[in-house]
Amino acid sequence: MQVELTIAVARIGRWLLLPTFIACLASPAYAFIAYVSNEKGNTVSVIDTDTWTVTATIKVGQRPRGIELTRDGKFVLVAVGDDDTIQMIDTATRQIVDSLPSGPDPELFVQDTAGKILYVANENDNTVTVIDIEKRARLGEVPVGVEPEGMTISPDGKTLINTSETTNMAHFIDTATRQIVANVLVDARPRFAEFKSDSSELWVSAEIGGTVTIIDPAKRAVTGKITFDIPGLRREAIQPVGIGMTRDGKTAFVALGPANRVAVVDATTHQVKKYLLVGQRVWHMAFTPDEKYLLVTNGVSNDVSVINVAALKVIKTIQVGELPWGIAMAPP
Repeated sequence: MQVELTIAVARIGRWLLLPTFIACLASPAYAFIAYVSNEKGNTVSVIDTDTWTVTATIKVGQRPRGIELTRDGKFVLVAVGDDDTIQMIDTATRQIVDSLPSGPDPELFVQDTAGKILYVANENDNTVTVIDIEKRARLGEVPVGVEPEGMTISPDGKTLINTSETTNMAHFIDTATRQIVANVLVDARPRFAEFKSDSSELWVSAEIGGTVTIIDPAKRAVTGKITFDIPGLRREAIQPVGIGMTRDGKTAFVALGPANRVAVVDATTHQVKKYLLVGQRVWHMAFTPDEKYLLVTNGVSNDVSVINVAALKVIKTIQVGELPWGIAMAPP
């Protein structure tokens, strides 16, 4: 009798667990969240990457552009340029809970490797502001060239890069001393900078120059340039802005602004492999944490294009707010 009862209970247990098991198979492993700053709409769109839909719209300050999540994923940082501050959005409540004391007209920014210090490009006063994120305190500033915008930091955290649009330079800043240690001349109107994950190269996009400059970070010297040629388009319509690079350093994606394309570049040979047609005036981009997808913002068509990285194919278009500019992905 005891054996029969045990078998019966086991069978009932299996049937009770079956719906849960089926539900687990049907549900996605994880849905990543993307945040898009809408420069003219003064909002941040929240995108669920499982359904590829906007699930929330957050009202923020005037002219939001640079956007990034804190390393712990607790806050979305948004540079609201016309309000001269960086607002902090709680990712749990999706409410603005605080702000950081940036200088005038903050645009792009980058965190140190520990996620404690924020470096902000202040376009209107030609400085990089240094902020303690936890204390919400301004620690100082670094004078740079005219109209600073692009911001990135070396993988070892020792070198900060700022690009100045009018001076046409990439400034190398020692994070320990907060002093400029080198200036590298690039092509006209540099907008964005990106290190390879192994620190072997620094890429700087030049919007008016129509190129991406390759710099040896150790020698602080230009080693090459990537140019773009799209049949049927005038060269001046090809304006590189945002750059995204896979962690293995093999493939790079370059947003080409009013050319409405994203260039796929072999990051080893620096040769363009393909152009992907996206929305109108493509700006910035972010990978999902698993690097299966790349999301790019299209300012004039007010949408986000989703690129399947393995297939090198645009698979989805998501309508967002007015004039989408920056995009950030929540950590897994």
